[in-house]
Amino acid sequence: MSQASSDTDYPLSEVPAGARQGLFSTSILLFGFTFFTATMFAGGKIGMAFDFKTMLWAAVIGNLLLGAYAAVLGVIACRSGLNAVLMGRFCFGETGSKLSDLLLGFTQIGWYAWGTATVAIVLVKLLHLPESWTIPLMVVFGFGFCATAYIGYKGLDLLSRVAVPAMCALLVYSLWKATQDVGGLDALLAVQPKESMGLNMAITMVFGTFVSGAIQATNWTRFAASTRVAGLSSLVGFFIGNGLMIVAGAYGAIVYQQPDIVEVLVLQGLSMAAVVMLFLNVWTTQDNTIYNFAAAGCNLIRSDRRKTMTLVGAGIGTVLAIAGMYEMLIPFLVLLGSLIPPLGGVIVADYLYVHKGRYPKIAEAKLPRFNATGLLAYAIGTACAYFSPWLPPLIGIGAAFASYILLGELQRLLKSTNLPVRSA
Repeated sequence: MSQASSDTDYPLSEVPAGARQGLFSTSILLFGFTFFTATMFAGGKIGMAFDFKTMLWAAVIGNLLLGAYAAVLGVIACRSGLNAVLMGRFCFGETGSKLSDLLLGFTQIGWYAWGTATVAIVLVKLLHLPESWTIPLMVVFGFGFCATAYIGYKGLDLLSRVAVPAMCALLVYSLWKATQDVGGLDALLAVQPKESMGLNMAITMVFGTFVSGAIQATNWTRFAASTRVAGLSSLVGFFIGNGLMIVAGAYGAIVYQQPDIVEVLVLQGLSMAAVVMLFLNVWTTQDNTIYNFAAAGCNLIRSDRRKTMTLVGAGIGTVLAIAGMYEMLIPFLVLLGSLIPPLGGVIVADYLYVHKGRYPKIAEAKLPRFNATGLLAYAIGTACAYFSPWLPPLIGIGAAFASYILLGELQRLLKSTNLPVRSA
């Protein structure tokens, strides 16, 4: 049985021309992916540290950088028909690519666990349910949220078409009511910050909160009908969608000292709307997240059984949720900021520098077990991100990109001088 016939989402091969999607489908799916509660907490911290105008500048700059990064990866995914884990075979090697599979799979299962725990804990609080319901609800949501991901791209697309307009309507109304509650736009602009934070740190927070999502978005931009669709949909999802989450979190923190839109809706007397927002907000990210895990898992074990991998991921995520992943968000975000962004830098450098903008067919490519150049460049990028005091994710991407090219040039120079060099 061919890969295409066993799973129409092509977990181990290029997406063919007949399966490509238009701008609306790709954009609304990415928009739903970036509508994520955790991003609002970053916005809330920024809102408490800056006046409203400066907060907007931080949001615009950070999300523009994030959108541009996602767009570059999206264009490469569209041209090649491959997602990040499949592209990892070219820059890390057949066996070396399992590093990116493990890293990307781990981050997504961590997010899935956090989202599953969050929705169960918040629902118990909102509806005043017994505490004993929390773990059973985690089990229900842990497997329930994966239903659309189990279907595949079509399931994710259908949910986003319903959920995104509903969430946007609730968000706009909530922001309008918050403006009225604070005394109008002039009063909002006059609010003085209660905390302090450097602008560089604010931009880092905006860029870093969802930078891991930018590389995962290649799972859907590879379905884009053209590079224009891939680039624009990435900007819509990461610049506008993620930007709205940052601004909404800042708004809530300034007006109500609460960045979470669900809690804000409750304070505004809209408890039922809060429950709807909670489900839609978490579900549109959870199904994307577990889909990402399945993509990484399929490449890790070289299996096209994506649906089975989706259920396995949901089970692991549920166990982690019960084990207390809810309490680990901040250290998890710090870890992601160092480990994930350099992967994108290596992928882009390999695509442009080695393959000159065109991969061979993955089934026909003769790849080494390990690409030492890519692995070393990733290690350098990760170290630079971890120790950098200024925009760590961006520094990690740039360092990995530059290191890959410099190491490649050094290797070429050593070969040209007939000095012994170990092949990657």
